[in-house]
Parts: sequence; structure tokens; C-alpha cells
Amino acid sequence: MAASIIKHKKAIAIIFAILTVISALASMTVSVNYNMSDYLPEDAQSTIAMEIMEQEFEGSVPNNRVMINDMTIQEALAFKEELAAIDGVSDVTWLDDVIDIKTPLEIADPEVVEGYYKDQKALFSFSIRSGDEVAITNEIYELIGEDNAMAGESVNTATQQTMAGSESMYAAALLVPIIILILVLSTTSWIEPVFFLTAIGVSVLINMGTNFFLGEVSFVTQSVAPILQLAVSLDYAIFLLHSFEEYRKKVADPQEAMQLAMKKSFSAITASASTTFFGFIALSFMNFEIGSDLGINLVKGILISFISVMVFLPALTLLFYKWIDKTQHRPLFPRFKKVGNGIVKARIPTLVLVLILIVPAFLAQSETDFIYGGGEQPEATRVGSDIVKIKEYFGESTPMVLLVPKGDIAKEEELVQDLEAIENMSSVLAYVNTVSSAIPAEYLDPAITDQFYSENYSRIILQTDTRNEGEEAFQLIEDVQQTAATYYGDDVYTIGESVSLYDIKNVVQKDNTFVNTLTLLTVAFVLFVTFKSISIPLVLLITIQSAVWINLSFPYFTDTSLVYIGYLLISIIQLAATVDYGILLTDAYKEYRQELPVKEAIKRTLNEKIFSIAISASILSSVGFILWLTSSNPIVGSIGLLLGRGALLAFLMVIFFLPAMLLVFDKLIMKTTWKSNFYKEK
Repeated sequence: MAASIIKHKKAIAIIFAILTVISALASMTVSVNYNMSDYLPEDAQSTIAMEIMEQEFEGSVPNNRVMINDMTIQEALAFKEELAAIDGVSDVTWLDDVIDIKTPLEIADPEVVEGYYKDQKALFSFSIRSGDEVAITNEIYELIGEDNAMAGESVNTATQQTMAGSESMYAAALLVPIIILILVLSTTSWIEPVFFLTAIGVSVLINMGTNFFLGEVSFVTQSVAPILQLAVSLDYAIFLLHSFEEYRKKVADPQEAMQLAMKKSFSAITASASTTFFGFIALSFMNFEIGSDLGINLVKGILISFISVMVFLPALTLLFYKWIDKTQHRPLFPRFKKVGNGIVKARIPTLVLVLILIVPAFLAQSETDFIYGGGEQPEATRVGSDIVKIKEYFGESTPMVLLVPKGDIAKEEELVQDLEAIENMSSVLAYVNTVSSAIPAEYLDPAITDQFYSENYSRIILQTDTRNEGEEAFQLIEDVQQTAATYYGDDVYTIGESVSLYDIKNVVQKDNTFVNTLTLLTVAFVLFVTFKSISIPLVLLITIQSAVWINLSFPYFTDTSLVYIGYLLISIIQLAATVDYGILLTDAYKEYRQELPVKEAIKRTLNEKIFSIAISASILSSVGFILWLTSSNPIVGSIGLLLGRGALLAFLMVIFFLPAMLLVFDKLIMKTTWKSNFYKEK
């Protein structure tokens, strides 16, 4: 197979070049979905409720707010009409929808009035048509100017869409020079890093192009998958070219050297790719489909990167290997030749320290305060500052829609009274209290009744004074659902951002145990096949899983909230992506252990492999921290921070803790490894 690839190197290079161009063009047609609720399973309550409301009613949940300063009642009514006249804006709600503003405001309920009008500031709620958030919010910004404020779910979506492209370019502009610098320091040729990046860059573009067949990807996948694929699979290219470099010193013919390099590095690259491949497959089994969307993309990416390194990179290298020869330079970074002795001496303190940390870290990572949505927008942005302004005067507000069966006016009136009595309920808008339960709906203009009644359902719009998520918000949702269920049984549905987040919480918490267990089992199986050992997979998994727990415990000890999606994804990604460090070190230990006593074998392993592991970890860590620094999206930012910190922790655990474990369990490893052939001292 290697000989055939070498023989047809020009044809292979041309085919990959054509595929890259086609894929780059195809990737531009792939749409990006920024709505997290779209990734809930079809049987989730909020998904079913949204489908029913779309079938029964024209409007949607008024999930955005605009605050206008220095307005009289008449000016506010005129502005309400201007806002409603914008194409794509619907369900505009203000004070006149709750009380009769022809009567003096002084005799109205002050709490109700101040929810919409306070200190000559008017607060309007409204909906924005899905899919056109950017254009519509821009038009509203033109209407309200710089001095007024707007916030809401659709506004956040529009901001994410606007920022995504520029942030991706910014991240790439920072990341590529850093990776080139790391690779230049780790190689002895100025041009070799270009070969690495070309092989993996081509695979990233082809992977993005194949998303054409999926139609759309989530914003998490769009932001994370390409950079993560680059960082994780760059090792494959490094393995192959380093092997090629070694054989060039032994064999005169470059083609023969490449054939030998492909043969030697195939098993190492396959083992490395398999752990990440099977680890990412576990993401595909998540019920919350952002996980499966990312998982499918990463699985494709790893497979395409593997093919690119084993097929395209040898062809490319043999076509331009003379450039490598012409751009040789001395090593720019000193190799670690004596660190092994110091690490082996520190094995007891290392074991004690990790054993002290591991239990509190495990407990802390499960006690973190989680966020299930996107979290708060940065205050430095227009959206973030507008949110602060609105909260300052009108507090928190989260809209919700309740659908109940139509027909029994008396029952509906009782339900509305019970809903108004629920704690944290700001207002309840229904036909029975906005129009009148005494007036039959069929006598009124459909424009009035259609917002409350469809053929089968009555719609009740709720405004709450809680955040869109958290213990208080989720308790309110349960109270509303239970109150409605006492009148209508199971035939009640709730819709809104907070309801979607409540469902996301329930779905991802169920995903957590299953997906993590599946990841551990699949990675353990790959390690078992790779090392033909029962004990080595356990030692490696304990090492990397400990790094995961320590990483995920930071938010608890620093008293910060953690985006649960990031927590769930990183617990899988960190394990799948960093176990390669352990494989590289353990594979060398196993080889050297056949000719050396255990301490000498581990010292030699550390001296020779620490540099390669440091290069891998620094690239993955750089990717994570740059994602964290450049992304305004809290979900992407949290994944970046966890990934950057996780790669560093995994490096430290593999370099210090894993050698200590190998020393302690050396005899057990020898007995539980097939044909270990370990050296025995006489």
C-alpha cells in the first residue's frame, strides 16, 4: 500500500488539491444554527410545545426587550406601533396590553405599571422572526439609537452570528503563528512545519466541506471542531515526518525511507487516532444533539486527518523533500536529557500529592454551580451593557407561554388567578383578564382573539422576574406546570427560553453518566488492544481521568459558574485527546523495559519522550486558551479555557504521576501484559 501511494504521488497530490478547493467552496454553503433549543430531542416537552404553538398560533414567545428613555404614555404608544411595523417583529407587548391606560395610572397596581413604565422609561417586549435576527436587530438599533437599550434571546443570537466570523479569523491569525513557532522550535527544518500544517489544514477544509451533506452545523461545532481537529491530529503528521527523518539517515533513497517510515509509524498513528476516534464517537450518542453534532464532525475530522497523513503527506513530502534538505537548521530548543532522574526521585511526593488532590477534586467537580445556557454576555459589548441598563431599572424578566386546552372559560379564569399568585410572577396575559371572560370570543375581531385562542388551545403569556435559568427560574417552571396540571392534567405545554434551558438541564444530566462511561470503555478497549495488557489501560485511564477531575474542580474552588455543555464535552474531549501523551510514554517504557531495569527504563523514556509530549501539549493548550481569549460566546469560551488548562494538567500528570504509577505497578504490569518480556535483574 505504501509503495502504491509513493508510485502515484503526483496524482494523489492533485486529487487532494482538487478536493480541498471543492470542499472550501462547499463549506460556504453550510448554515450555522445558533439556537440551542433546536438540539433538544424530539420528545422534549419544550420541543413538542413549540411545534404545537407554531401549528396553532402565528406569533411566538416575546423573548426580547427594548427600553426607551424619556417617553410619555402617548409617545410610548406611538413607538410601539413603529416597532411593530418593522418586518419580522411581532407580539409587541406593553402596558396598554395589561391595563386600561385611559384611566389614571395612579389608581392602577404600581407593581404592574412599574413592570412596563417607570421614571419615564418605557419597556416593551417583542418577538423577532427566527433566521433573520441580524438584519432585524440592526433595524431596531437604527430605530432606538445609541441612548436606548435592547436585550433578549434573539439579540444574543444576532450578536453571536455577527461575531462568529471575525472571531474565527482572529483566532486563526493568533493560532497559526503560535503553532508554526512551536513546530519550528521542535524541528530542524524551517519548511517542515509548513508540511505539517498543509497536511492537516487540507484535512480540516475537506472535513468542513463534507458538512455540505449535513446541511447545517451548530455554532459550537463551527467554532470548536476545525481548531480542535487541527490540534489533535497534528501529532500524526509529526510522527510520520520524524520517522521519515530518521530513515533518511539510514537509507539513501528518499522513497525507500518514506516507505519504511510509513510502515513503522502506521501502528503508532493508528493507536493515537483510534483513542480520539472512539472517544469522539461517544459524543455522537448524546441525546442533546449539540454533542452528537460536534461528535460526528470530530469523528469525520479524525478519519480524514488519518487518511491525509498516511496518503497525502507522503506524496507531498516526496515531491518537495529537497526543500526540507535546503532549509535545515540546528535544533533551536535544548532537549531534556537529564530530567528523568529528577522525576524518578520525586515519585513518592508526586504520588502523595495526587492522592491528596484526587478525592476533593472528584467531589468538587460534581458540586460545581452549572449554567445550562450561554451565560452572561460580556459587559464590554453593546448587548452586555444594554442588559445591565435594563436590569437596573426593570430588574430581571423572563417570558414564558402556557398552552392549555380551549373551551372552559371558568376553569381558565381560575387558572389565571392561581398563576398570578405564584411567587416571582410579574404578569399574566390571557383572554379572560385582558379582554373579559364575560365577552364571547366569537363576537370580537379575530385580530384581538387570535393572539389568545387557536382552534384547540388557549395561550397565556407569562412574565416572570427571575433570570432565564437557575434554581429559582427552574422552580418557577415546575410551579407553573404543576398549577396548570391540576386543571388540565397532562395536556398543558410551556414554551420559552427558560423552559428550553430546563429541558436542556434534564437531558444533559442524563447524557453525562452514559457518555462518560461509554468514552472510558471505548478508550480502555483501544488501550487494551494496543498494549495487550489488562493493567496498562487502568494506569493510563487513572492518570488522565485524574487530570480531568482536577481541571473540572477549578470552578468550584474559585466560586465561578461553569457552562454544563463545556463540562460535559471537555470531560470527553480531554480524555480522548490527551491519552495520546500517556500512550507515547508508556509505549517507550514498555520497549525500554525489555532491556533495562524499571528505574533506568523510565529515566530513559522521560529523557527521550518529554520533549515530544511537551510539543503536543503546548499546541493543544494554545488552541484552548486562544479559543477562550477570542470568543465572546460563553459556551465556546468555557470549552477553550477547560481545554487549555486540561492539556497542561494532562501533560503534568503524564510526566510526573504516570512514571510514578509505572514504577509502583511494574511487577503487576509485567504479569498482566501478554508477552511483556521485561528485563529481569539477576
